[in-house]
Amino acid sequence: MAMNKDRAETIALQCLEWLVGNDELLPVFLGATGASAQDLRDGADQPAFLGAVLDFLLMDDNFVRDFCMAQNLEPELPFMARQMLPGGDIPNWT
Repeated sequence: MAMNKDRAETIALQCLEWLVGNDELLPVFLGATGASAQDLRDGADQPAFLGAVLDFLLMDDNFVRDFCMAQNLEPELPFMARQMLPGGDIPNWT
């Protein structure tokens, strides 16, 4: 499945929306990132912030699974999307 920047941003926005609607996980995200509610609004159109949203999601396989199930996405798509956003081109050392 092909990934481009627009699709990556769409997936990240879906993830942000999913996080905002998750009463248990949103405070964890806010605490882990130091983001405020205003930062969420301001960052929704910033590719680097969207990358941070996906970074958070990718920290836990359960987060990825739950998000992908809720959005009817293949589980590899968040990782593929992350690679298309700023900071996502981390080299694979294996």
